[in-house]
Amino acid sequence: MRIVTITFTLFLLTVTRQISAQSGLSLWYNKPAEAWVEALPVGNGHIGGMIFGRVEEELIQLNESTLYSGGPVKQSINPDAFQYLAPIREALLKEQDYSKANELAKKMQGYFTESYLPLGDLLLKQSFNGRTPSAYQRRLDLQTAIATTRFTVDGVEYTREVFCSAPANVMVIRIRAGVPGAIDLSVALNSPLHYTISAKANNEVIMSGKAPAHVDPSYYNPKDRQPVIYEDTAGCNGMRFQCRVKAITKTGTVTADTLGLHVQHATELVLIVSAATSFNGFDKCPDKEGKNEQAIAAGLIDAAAKRSYTGLQQDHVNDHQRYFNRVSFILKDTGAASNTNSTLPVDKRLQAYSAGAYDPALETLYYQYGRYLLIAASRPGGPPANLQGIWNKELRAPWSSNYTININTQMNYWPAESTNLSEMHLPLLQWLKILSVTGARVAREFYHCDGWVAHHNSDIWGCANPVGDRGAGDPVWANWYMGGNWLCQHLWEHYAFTQDKKFLATAYPIMKQAAVFTLNWLVKDSSGYWVTAPSTSPENKFRDEKGRAQAVSVATTMDMSIIRDLFTNVIEASEALNTDQLFRNRLTEVRKHLYPLRKGSKGELLEWYKEFAETDPQHRHVSHLFGLHPGRQISQHNTPEFFEAAKKTLEIRGDAGTGWSRGWKINWWARLLDGDHAYKLIRQLLNYSGADGKGGGGTYPNLFDAHPPFQIDGNFAGTAGMTEMMLQSHLGEVHLLPALPAAWKEGAVKGLKARGGFTVDILWAKGKLHKAMITAAIDGVCRIRNNRPFVVNAVSAKQEADDFVLSVKMKKGQRYYVHPLE
Repeated sequence: MRIVTITFTLFLLTVTRQISAQSGLSLWYNKPAEAWVEALPVGNGHIGGMIFGRVEEELIQLNESTLYSGGPVKQSINPDAFQYLAPIREALLKEQDYSKANELAKKMQGYFTESYLPLGDLLLKQSFNGRTPSAYQRRLDLQTAIATTRFTVDGVEYTREVFCSAPANVMVIRIRAGVPGAIDLSVALNSPLHYTISAKANNEVIMSGKAPAHVDPSYYNPKDRQPVIYEDTAGCNGMRFQCRVKAITKTGTVTADTLGLHVQHATELVLIVSAATSFNGFDKCPDKEGKNEQAIAAGLIDAAAKRSYTGLQQDHVNDHQRYFNRVSFILKDTGAASNTNSTLPVDKRLQAYSAGAYDPALETLYYQYGRYLLIAASRPGGPPANLQGIWNKELRAPWSSNYTININTQMNYWPAESTNLSEMHLPLLQWLKILSVTGARVAREFYHCDGWVAHHNSDIWGCANPVGDRGAGDPVWANWYMGGNWLCQHLWEHYAFTQDKKFLATAYPIMKQAAVFTLNWLVKDSSGYWVTAPSTSPENKFRDEKGRAQAVSVATTMDMSIIRDLFTNVIEASEALNTDQLFRNRLTEVRKHLYPLRKGSKGELLEWYKEFAETDPQHRHVSHLFGLHPGRQISQHNTPEFFEAAKKTLEIRGDAGTGWSRGWKINWWARLLDGDHAYKLIRQLLNYSGADGKGGGGTYPNLFDAHPPFQIDGNFAGTAGMTEMMLQSHLGEVHLLPALPAAWKEGAVKGLKARGGFTVDILWAKGKLHKAMITAAIDGVCRIRNNRPFVVNAVSAKQEADDFVLSVKMKKGQRYYVHPLE
């Protein structure tokens, strides 16, 4: 026993030292960015910046996380919608006329969401009269969240550092020269939105502006209609915004005018950037009832200006590292030859990896980059990360850069709990309270149902209606009814990981009311099953008996899987809270008679309630595998028949797809316990796309996910999928190394989270578990699984079926050591 204790103590020391050993956690390049997807992102959940690293005219593209077009959702959206519900159900359940149902569904649409907007550009002009710089490098250090550009001109080294401080809620830029008085530059602001520039005598330039009252999606361009409208005379005008930049220097001179700031003969210059909008909540007009954005922006910059640069930087680094350093992940380079890829710039390194190079350190860099992006884009008190996180340069961004809640928003938060960033999950969970309010109005107006509902798209205003400008949307994406139900899974998952019953008590009413809507929405089919009608499988179509492409049907597999997941989570939540037994019993009874999973003639899991032919057998969405991931309905041990059907489905679908689609497939193959196939998808996700996106789905030079165009969800799915390969806990057990690929022969991960309130560290060698440590957050039983016999604190495991499982009573705060039996 003493030998075992010493061994585990050494293991603990080994793993806790990993963080300092995580060298190379930075993205670096030997040339400036030309395209936006080559620039480097910084953010604090409020301000986002894309840093190009240019020499003579540096560009930092700015965002503010609440800067959206529009205002509160209208109270009356489509009063006639409900009259079409019964005819749709008649067409589907009795006539099986899917074309008729499709046309009627269009009459049940509301307005499009509003758009997330760019704040503007910060330009630093530093003329060197065309002289060529040398020793150029730009770098983003993930461990400090500081972006640095360094170059030399005429023997003078110049350094620019940029970070977004969450404690101070400002962006900070420091520019230094290696020779006294060598900094001559100007600072300017502009924006694609309506704006004016003013200056203050205290070395400050101010950009004040107005967002549009409405922006149409970039894919919606009807004739005789302005896509961007600034004045809404019938409703609410858009929000106001302000951005301020203040220059601080101990040497040289600074002047300010409407052209910007002008600095001469400085040796070191600090610029502080603040930003604010008049957004005052989802239910208040940001123009008439908005916050005072001028006072907010001025207060932030004044407070930060009283601090030293060193103090601001240290607070920023400490704040970032208390989240980032919770998890370390190291893969030992077991290549036959010394790996020289780490000496290459990241874009060249990514190209080499795409061509087949072995580079495990790039994989761990990508993993931690996903965590970095979540810390930068989603902070408590702010809005959730959208389709582009917090970074967008377009007035009409792809898909409005909104919340696409038929997969993408949910995918953004898959790594939040498992990679020990639970706080970054809170913006989404808080926003669900908003969505449930607007969703209740939509449930009543559109469907005469109790509870609340949300569809395919949403925004900062909580849009919950089916979008489509009241008839212009294709039902294949517009008329989908499970957005709210799926999002409720995140409320349950936060509790499952944290075991926070106070949180669950606040989340339960939202979950329950989603279930109430669903009980109202379900109808019986001719076989007596509860089904959804109308129903779609997001963005995919089938062929009816006449060979016509159709979208609207009955009881799609995704619908029924999400509902089964929601009911199960609400039932377990009510049990945990010891409340609402009658409602729990009702859900339990209805759940027994939900339309079941079905297999097709090829052994695959059917996507629709009949074995329809798909219009695109390799479609990027594989929504009917929800029960495998992120759900927990399909597993090898509990539902082996459907486990094999899910595998067959993925084999038929193939590995091709967009960036985020490949990311989801990593998670599916991990849940299928096939680490080698999951790893194959990692390599495809990290396919070099090129700045122009012509390389297809994969990864851009700055490691952003290429849909293409850019969507951040693939980054988050990649990080989550790698975690699923090392640790799974969705089945009520801590499964160590469930899908470890052969390529990851030796490695260690520290600080992962498992459901049940457990923190897990794992060390492996020769492709097998070497040691693990599990720390309990509460008293309780931990059921541990591994693919070979093991002991926990020297207590032997018992064999169950073909695997090895052990249940261990754990005490809060204590560590439990897992060691394989040789």
